[in-house]
Order: sequence, then C-alpha cells, then structure tokens
Amino acid sequence: MLLCLFVTIGSGGFGSYLFGMSDTIAKQATEANDPWNIKEPHLGWMIGFLFLVSFIGIFALVPMRKIMIVDYKLTYPSGTATAYLINGFHTPEGAKLAKKQVKILGRYFMVSFFWGFFQWFFSGGDDCGFKNFPTLGLEAYKNRFYFDFSPTYIGVGMICPHIVNVSVMLGGIISWGIMWPLIGKKKGSWYPASLPESSLHGLQAYRVFISIALILGDGLYNFVKVLIRTIAGFISMVHKNSKAMLPVSDNGSPTAEAMSFDDERRTELFLKDQIPMAVAYGGYAVVASISIGTLPQIFPQLKWYYILVAYVVAPVLAFCNAYGSGLTDWSLASTYGKLAIFVFGAWAGLANGGVLVGLAACGVMMSIVSTASDLMQDFKTGYLTLASPKSMFISQVIGTSMGCVISPCVFWLFYKAFSDIGISGSEYPAPYAIVYRNMAILGVDGFNTLPKNCLTLCYIFFAAAIAINLIRDLTPHKFSRFIPLPMAMAIPFYIGSYFAIDMFLGSFILFVWEKVNKAKADAFGPAVASGLICGDGIWTLPQSILALAKVNPPICMKFLTRGDNVKVDKFLGG
Repeated sequence: MLLCLFVTIGSGGFGSYLFGMSDTIAKQATEANDPWNIKEPHLGWMIGFLFLVSFIGIFALVPMRKIMIVDYKLTYPSGTATAYLINGFHTPEGAKLAKKQVKILGRYFMVSFFWGFFQWFFSGGDDCGFKNFPTLGLEAYKNRFYFDFSPTYIGVGMICPHIVNVSVMLGGIISWGIMWPLIGKKKGSWYPASLPESSLHGLQAYRVFISIALILGDGLYNFVKVLIRTIAGFISMVHKNSKAMLPVSDNGSPTAEAMSFDDERRTELFLKDQIPMAVAYGGYAVVASISIGTLPQIFPQLKWYYILVAYVVAPVLAFCNAYGSGLTDWSLASTYGKLAIFVFGAWAGLANGGVLVGLAACGVMMSIVSTASDLMQDFKTGYLTLASPKSMFISQVIGTSMGCVISPCVFWLFYKAFSDIGISGSEYPAPYAIVYRNMAILGVDGFNTLPKNCLTLCYIFFAAAIAINLIRDLTPHKFSRFIPLPMAMAIPFYIGSYFAIDMFLGSFILFVWEKVNKAKADAFGPAVASGLICGDGIWTLPQSILALAKVNPPICMKFLTRGDNVKVDKFLGG
C-alpha cells in the first residue's frame, strides 16, 4: 500500500507539470503568463484532479496481467528485486541483516535530522546559511558551483550508480563552468543586454531549451529503442506461443510444459484470485466518463474531446510502457507526458489556453501510463511472494486514494510555508516545473521567439544526446559503462551544479567504502543513504511548521567580498 502511495506522489506532478501551471513559474517563463494559461495551486482542485486521473491507470491493464506475468514471463526487474528482498527477510540470515540495517539507518537518520536543525539557526535571511556556503570561492558561487552541505543529495549520490553522478557533475561543468559564462559574454550581440536574467529571450533561454533538447533527445532515443524491443519481443512471443502451448491454459491449470513446483504454486495462487473482467472494463469506462465530464470544470481550457482522445489512446501507450518496463525496467511515462504536451498544446493553441491544456493533458497521460506500469511491477512482486492479486488490487486502490489526499496536503504545506518555492536560485527551485512549462510554450509558440543561435545549439545537443546513447549501445560494456548519460547531464544545465557536487561526494564515499570493504558497502550503503535522505527530509516538516508559525532563524550567516564587507562596515558604522 505504501508503494501505491509513493507512486501517486511521484506521478502527481508537484515538481513538474502541476506546479508548472502556477503564476510563480509563469512569471519566470515571461511568456504565456496571462490568466488563461495560469492555474494557481489550490488544495481542493489538486485533490480532485488526482482522484480523477490516478485511478484510470489501475483498471487499464488488469485484463493483461496473466499475459504479462504468466504467459510472457516478463521479468520486471524492480518488482523481482523487491520480491527477493521481501523473501530474504523471512530467512534467519535475512532477518539478522535487516536488524543491523535498520540500526544503521536510524543512526544516520538522527545525524541528518539534527544537522538540518543545526543549519536552521544560521539561515535567517535570503542567501544565508550553510546551503549558501561559497566553498569554492565567491566567483564559483555566482555560477552555482559550491557544496551546500545537503545530506539528501549526498545520500542520493550513494544510491545512484557512479556513472549517473559523474554524468550530473560533467553536465554542471559543461554548462555552468564553460557554456553559460561564454554565452553571457555575447550579451548585446546574441540577445539584448537590457533583458533580465529570467527572460526567455536572454541567457535563460539557452539554459532551459538546451536542457530540454538533451532530455528530449535522450527520451526519444530510449522510447524508440524500448518500442523496437517491445514489438520484437511481442512478435517473438506470439510466434513462439503459436507453435507451443502456453505455460498456463485459459482455465488456469498447468499445461504439459515443465514447471518447477514453486512456479506451479505461484501460478495457481496468482490465477486463483481473479479480478473480474467486468470490474476492469466497467471501472475504466466509469472513471473515464466521470473524468471527461468533470475535468473541464477544473480546467475550462481542457475540452471534453481532448480527454476522450487521451483515454482512447492511453491503454495502448500504457501497454507499450508496461511491456517495455517488464523487459528493461525503464518507465517512459514522462516521455509520453511530454508527447501529450506538444500534441494537445498545439491542438488547442496559445489563444485558447494551449499551455495549460498541454500541462493538464501531460498529467492525464503520465498518471495513466505510470500507474499501469507500476501496477504490473507490483503484480510481479505479488506473484513471486505468493500474495493475493485481488488483495494487491484493493491495496492499490486504497493506497492511491491515500496518495491523492496526502501528497497534495504535503505539497500545500511546503507551498504555504516557503515563500520562495519554485523560484530559481532558491532552496527549492523546482527546475522541472519551468522545463515542463517551457515545453508547453514551445509547443504552442514555435521556435521564432528564441534568441540568436539558441535553436542551433538545441539541434546540436539533441543530436549529441542521440549519438551518445547510440555509442553507449554499440560499444562493449567494459567501455560503455564509462560513457556519460545525457539525461543526467541535462539536469544541472538549468538548476546549477551545487547538488552535483553533493552527489559526486556521496558517490566518492561509496566508491572508497567499496574498495575498503565491498560486502559491508553493499549491505549497509543503502541504509546509510536512506538515513541521510529521510532525516533531512523529515526535518523539513518541523521547519515548515516553524515557518507557518512565523518563527524565524535567529542568525544570518552570509559571505561577502572584501570590498562589499568594507562598504557594509562603513554603512553600519555611519
């Protein structure tokens, strides 16, 4: 049930398409910021929106669960790994290791929590505290190169593969270390010198759209790759099953094909608790009908026929994504969401609220495709752990319902507690919100408004993302594992390099630990990382409560150049 809750939180779009509708993000985009293309976050409509779009994906692929799990025996690596982890806890060795891991997690949770509490005392103002410590110098700090003492990103660096962390760091160096300073010197030539830094006709356009080009290039390549593998695998399975009997007959009894006792027992239990087809088809039709009639009340720009088309196409895309995820463990929900942004945004047009239509359609498509794929991962876990599919389906419904209420409430708490949330350069910049909104603007506005050479650079980086991925796939693994990932490189292009340094440090700590004692690093590294992430994350709740209660930190620790410090001293002395 907790997994279902986290799925709803992850696909809720609070850091991307949903927050991208807000006035805060629209002001930074500087275009399409009229009321017809803006929807301010509000607890009521966010909960209603999630309830309308989150359940449709649960019903979409229920009829396909036997084909996916039993007949085609798709691996669903994450679901399989979770199942083996759960099964491992029920062995004497697994229980003993689990106790040690929980103890380690608790220890680093407390360290991270109290470190956050300690930092809070020094953050009494704008750009104050350890999170704005110019560890590499003030000039590097201006270009967002600094270590911000974040346990969260250090923990993330310990969990992510080394190549991801190196790719993020490389992307930060290329963008903020080389490209943006060089393009900044073209002010007055490539774009007007009078423009503010946040204008999409100035330097900000290069930051945003080059990162989008990398993301789209990487996403398109992987979409095509997974689609080809999905079609090839599907054709192969159909061809194979046309010549031989399926592993399980239509009535659920084992066939003559050899099966282990464990597989027989799993299959028997998995097919015993059947979810009636009437529930699946009827549930999809009912929820779709309600959504088609209700969503236009939340978003008047989103016409009913847009939603109808989305719901007609969604099951096909959900199947492609779930099948591809079963083969590769790679969910392309965000890619399908970006596709919806361009298609529906361009269909509506800027004058008819196309930006908001694109973002809302993105939410509809992402929720369906993501939920369906994650449900199949959960079914695979249930299959391997002998859990009842019907119970898992009910738990999914309950967990999704909880997520539709809890996740907007948590976001609303942060949104009200921190006045600078979503603002570039703040503690919570929400970079993907501006990226998604600018994708929507690009879909309805075209390329004519971009500054000089911006589109050319976008083409270059789009092609580079495809070329890098192609080289990774064609190169032997012993070499390809050192080739960076374009998707990871794109993240710091807009947000900055400060978090990349934290992640790189976490990766370096884990690398050294693995060299010293690989067994312990493998066993306890995730526990240490989880403790760091959870402790820092939980601290934000009391921090939010303090902010809501107007309790401000007592100290502002800020760093100035020697010249600025002299001016401040003179001003205070005068």
